[in-house]
Amino acid sequence: MEVGGYHRRLPMESQAMLNDRLEMLGDNPFYRLAKLLAGVQPLANEAPLLMSAGEPQHPPPPLLAETVARNAHLWGRYPGNEGGPEFRRAVAGWLGRRYGLPDGMIDPDRQVLPLSGTKEGLYLLAQVAVPQAKNGRPPTVLLPNPYYHVYSAAAVMAGAEPVFLAATKETGFLPDLDAIPEEALDRCALFYLCSPANPQGAQADLGYLKRLIGLARRHDFVLVADECYAEIYDETPPAGALEAAAALGGATDHVLVMHSLSKRSSAPGIRCGFVAGCPDLIRLFTRLRSYGGATVPMPLLAAATELWNEETHVAENRALYRQKFDIAERVLGGRFGFYRPPGGFFLWLDVGDGEDAARRLWADAGVKVVPGGYIAKPNADGSNIGQSYIRVALVHDADKVEAGLGRLVRTLS
Repeated sequence: MEVGGYHRRLPMESQAMLNDRLEMLGDNPFYRLAKLLAGVQPLANEAPLLMSAGEPQHPPPPLLAETVARNAHLWGRYPGNEGGPEFRRAVAGWLGRRYGLPDGMIDPDRQVLPLSGTKEGLYLLAQVAVPQAKNGRPPTVLLPNPYYHVYSAAAVMAGAEPVFLAATKETGFLPDLDAIPEEALDRCALFYLCSPANPQGAQADLGYLKRLIGLARRHDFVLVADECYAEIYDETPPAGALEAAAALGGATDHVLVMHSLSKRSSAPGIRCGFVAGCPDLIRLFTRLRSYGGATVPMPLLAAATELWNEETHVAENRALYRQKFDIAERVLGGRFGFYRPPGGFFLWLDVGDGEDAARRLWADAGVKVVPGGYIAKPNADGSNIGQSYIRVALVHDADKVEAGLGRLVRTLS
């Protein structure tokens, strides 16, 4: 490879290992989508509508820009790795209010760490949680299938074997905990769970989370609950892993949760989230991030602190998503296996052939969606549980969502 004008080579073994791991990962879903649609020019007269990425398009609350402006004098200072005490207290307070945690269960100084978005935390955490071997064998990382591609990347790049757990209509769109092979559990170092699920919107209830924590403690693995969609729900607020830990007595060993402001506050650009839970894991993660983590600039951290302390904008944001699910229910009716998801902001539609549907939607309607097979791991026999689906992100305003879904129906019906 070439670095800074000089030709350098990785040691052959390191290069081979890196190549092997990258080959295992393949291209991420959006690279694959770009290849699928390369050279295709939409024929529709309407402006193209991107319903592929889960990038919230609602305006963020004015509080964000106002707080950043008030703290502009802090741009000239390096931010600390641990974030300020005000931020950590705001997070601990929000967790307590949101999940009904006992006072003092989350110590802001020992159990909260800011992240530059949860994507960074989800990836880096595997470097802390995955050992070279587990019970004398290569470790596993368990993750739902379909899955967020960062989970598998974190597992593979940490040297673990990713084990994909089917999350289908038959399993309630969550992994069936009873179906996990004992051998995979014995080698498990890390378990990623997203609730509400991306892309299906399923919510793990308190009983499910308590059982999963029990498995984590019995088999000595880390449960990472990716709860970034926790504030986007239809009727019932989803339970949280720390809520389940509280119901089990309040200990947080083996449990970490991750949240961000991207969905909750429609602020993906602020790149600020947090990880909270087991103090021993937070201590190790803090140490790792002190070497290579991206710290959150202080004006943005100040804004994040204000956002975690304010709930009005969250309720307003949630109401906008409910309105769009009303539209989806009306426009789609019983087509494409439509169901109203309990949480999140995606539709998971069964269209027969997701890749063909995505190509047709872009070419004939100017609507971009993700083929479900691109976010699901194929089985050993080559079948893919996501192959018949597309994922549609309802992130635009109500008028655009209605127009996009109307185009979808006309093209695929």
